[in-house]
Amino acid sequence: MAQHRRGNFRIVIYLSLIVFFVLIVVSTFIILKLRASLPVRDGETQIEGLGSSVTITTDRLGIPSISAHTRRDAVMALGYVTAQDRLFQMDLLRRRAAGRLSEILGDITIETDKRQRVIGFNRAASKIVAHLPNEQKELLSAYADGVNAFIKQMGTAPMEFLLLRYRPEPWKPEDSILVAQNMFQMLSFSDDEERMLSIMEESLPPEVVAFLTPDTESYTQTILGGPDSHRPVQPIPVEAFASIRRDQARIAAHAKLVQPTDLGIGSNNWAVDGSKTFDGRAIVANDIHVGLSVPNLWYRASLSYGSVETTGIVLPGIPAVIIGSNGHVAWGFTNISGDFLDLVRLEINPDNPDEYKTSNGWTRFEVVNEQIKIKGGKHVIHPVKLTIWGPVSETALMDNPVAMHATAQQPDGVDIGLLEMDEAKSLEDALDAMNRFGGPPLNVVAADLSGRIGWTYCGRIPIRKGFDGSTTKSWADDCIGWDGYIPPPELPRLVAPPDGFLATANNRTLGKSYPYTVGHNYANSYRAYRISERLDATGRITEQDMFQLQLDTRFEFYEFYQQLALSVLTDSVIEGVPRLSQAQKHVAAWDGRAELESVAFGLLVRFRIILAKDVFRPFLARCHEVDSNFVYTWRAMDVPLQMLLTEKVPETLPDPANYQDWDEFILSKLVQSIDQLCSEYNCKSLDQVTWGRIHRPKISHPLGVFPVLGRFLNMPRNPLPGSEGCVRSPRASVRMVVSPGHAPDGSLHMPCGQSGNPVSKNYKDQHDYWVRGEWLPFLPGSATHTLKLTPNP
Repeated sequence: MAQHRRGNFRIVIYLSLIVFFVLIVVSTFIILKLRASLPVRDGETQIEGLGSSVTITTDRLGIPSISAHTRRDAVMALGYVTAQDRLFQMDLLRRRAAGRLSEILGDITIETDKRQRVIGFNRAASKIVAHLPNEQKELLSAYADGVNAFIKQMGTAPMEFLLLRYRPEPWKPEDSILVAQNMFQMLSFSDDEERMLSIMEESLPPEVVAFLTPDTESYTQTILGGPDSHRPVQPIPVEAFASIRRDQARIAAHAKLVQPTDLGIGSNNWAVDGSKTFDGRAIVANDIHVGLSVPNLWYRASLSYGSVETTGIVLPGIPAVIIGSNGHVAWGFTNISGDFLDLVRLEINPDNPDEYKTSNGWTRFEVVNEQIKIKGGKHVIHPVKLTIWGPVSETALMDNPVAMHATAQQPDGVDIGLLEMDEAKSLEDALDAMNRFGGPPLNVVAADLSGRIGWTYCGRIPIRKGFDGSTTKSWADDCIGWDGYIPPPELPRLVAPPDGFLATANNRTLGKSYPYTVGHNYANSYRAYRISERLDATGRITEQDMFQLQLDTRFEFYEFYQQLALSVLTDSVIEGVPRLSQAQKHVAAWDGRAELESVAFGLLVRFRIILAKDVFRPFLARCHEVDSNFVYTWRAMDVPLQMLLTEKVPETLPDPANYQDWDEFILSKLVQSIDQLCSEYNCKSLDQVTWGRIHRPKISHPLGVFPVLGRFLNMPRNPLPGSEGCVRSPRASVRMVVSPGHAPDGSLHMPCGQSGNPVSKNYKDQHDYWVRGEWLPFLPGSATHTLKLTPNP
C-alpha cells in the first residue's frame, strides 16, 4: 500500500512538473509574442511616398519629436509613429463612429452600431472629405499614408488584434473625419436636453419651466454680451408648483425621473497676460475633462518642419496638434456647452405613413438599408429613414417621430482647419484661424509672444430662424430652421481683457445682448469663478503658479449644503444618536476642500444628490406620464433646488404625507445619505467613509471588462483628491501650462502613458505623475531612441 502511495505521489509530482513546464513555455511564448509587437524605435525604415528623410527621436517617456523638411512629410511621420503606439485605439475610434464595432466584438455592440448607423457618420464622412480644401485633403492623405506604411510593415500585431483575431484595414482620409465626428458626439451631439425641455414645455406650467431651467447662478461670469441672460433666475411659483405635486407613493417607480447633474464634465482653460506675470510673458493653462480610458485619449508629440516647431497633444487619427504651442502662440480649449443639434418634429401624412410634410408638400422618406456585419460571418440589415433634414431618430418624442439635424452631419460642418495653428505668428493669426476651424464648437483661449491674450469661439455655430433651438419644432414651414452658420468675423472675441486674465470652464460666457443664441443649458460656473478669484488675487504669476491652480481642491459650492445640514443637526436631534453626532462633528469641521481624508465632503456630495432627486420628483411626475423617457438633468438645477430649500414654503414641501415640515424632510435625507454611504462602503461608522475611500475612479482598457485582462490592462484604482466640479477634476485627461517662446518652462502631464501596448515601459509610466499631481515638462526630454524614415526609392 505504501509503495502504491509513493507511486501515485511520483505521478502527481511528474504531472505537476509537466503542467508547470507547459505554463512556462506558454507564458514565455505569449510574452515574446507581445514583445514582438513593440514598435521599432531605432534604425532606418523606408516609407513609400515620403518626400525626403524624416528623423523621429523619442525620449524616456516615449514622446516623439518629428523633424521633417515639409509639413506633408511631418504629417506622414506623425501618422506612422501614432499608429506604432495607438493603432488599436485608432481603429476603435473610427469603428465606433461608423457603427462597425460588431465586426470585431460580436453581438454585444449591435445596439451601439445601430444607433451610429442612424446618426449616419459613416454616410457623412466621405461627403465631408469631398468638401474640404485641397490642402486639407492632401494632408489627410499623407497622414493615412503614414498609418498604412506602419500597418504594411507591421509583423506581429498589437495584443488586441491578436486576442480579437483580426488585422486592421488600411486607413483612409474618411477615417480621420470619423475620429473628429467622435469628438463632436462626445462634446456636443446630444438630444437629451431638447427632449427634456420639449416634454417640460408640454407638461408643466410655463412659470414652473422657467423656474426649473435657469442659465444663471451666483457664480456666473460672462465675458461678452452684458449681464442679462435668456433664462434668468425666477422666483418660486408657489401656486403652480403646489398644483402639479404628485403623491410620493404614485411616483416611487420613477427612479430616474431626476438625475442630478455631473458638476465637472468639461474642461478648464485660462490665460494671463504680461501684466499679471513675473516677467511680462503670457501664459496659457488648459486641462481637458473627458471620460478617462486606457490608453489615454491624447498622444503627446512635437513636430518640426521648416521654421515651424509645434508641441502639444494630438488625438490619434487626426494630424493636428489639439492644444499646445508653436513658439509664437499657445492655445487651449473648453467645451462651450452649446446647442448644435436640433430635433425636427415630423408631420406624417395621415393617408400615407411613408410620407412627411415639407415646404414642397408631402415627401417620401428615403430608406437606407444599413448592413451591420457581426463577428463570425453573420450580419443584420438595419433600415434607416432619411428626411431632407437628417435621419429619423429611433426614439420618438412624446410619441411623435423626430429627425436629427446636427452640425457634424453636414458636408460643410467639419474640417481640420486646426492645422493652420502651426504657422500662426500672432494672437490675431491664432484667433482668426480658430474662427475658421470647423471642429466641435469650443471656447478658445490663446496667447502670443508679445504677452497678449485673447478668447473666442471655434466651430460652425448655426443661425436659427423662427426659434431658438431649445425645444422641438416642425420645420415643414420654411420660417423655421437653420440659416447657415455664424460668420467667422461675427463669432465672439475679446482681446486684452482689462483684468489681465481670461477663464472659461464650460460656463455661460455670453450675455443676452450677443446677437445669436448659442446655448441654453450651461455647466455650473463655480470652476470659472474659482479660477478667476485666484488669478485676480495673484500677481507675478509663474508657470508653477498656474500648475498649482490646476490642482486646487477648494469647493465652496458645497458650503450651502454644509450649512443646510448643520441647520437640522441641532443639539436635541443629535443627542443620543452617535451617527448624527459624527455627522455634525465632520460637517462642522469641513474646510471647504475635496481632500482624501475628508469625511464631510463625501457626505455632502451624497446629501445633494438625494435632495435633488427627492425634492424635484413629485413636481416632475407629469413629465414622465407624457413621455416615459423623461429625465430632468438641468445643469443649473441647484439654483431652484437651493431656493426651495432656503425658503421652505409649506406648499412646496415635496412629501407632506410623510413629513411635517421641510426640516424633518431635510433631516431624513441627511440620515439616508449617512446610511447609504456606510452600507455601500461596508463601514460600521461614518468616520471610516473618507473621500479617499469613495473617490477611486475607474480608468479601464476597452478589453479590461474581462477580469483576467482587467488586472493586466487597467490602471489601478487610486484615491484621487478633487472632484467633479472643482478645479482639480478626476476627469483631467491632460493638464498643460505653457508660455509662447518659453516652452522649456512649461508643463504637461496626463494619465496612463504614450503607448497602448501593455508590455511597453511607456504603457503607464506617466500615470503616477498624474495621480500625485506632479510636474512633467511640456517639451520632450533628451532622445533615447532615433528612427530615420527615408523615401522608398
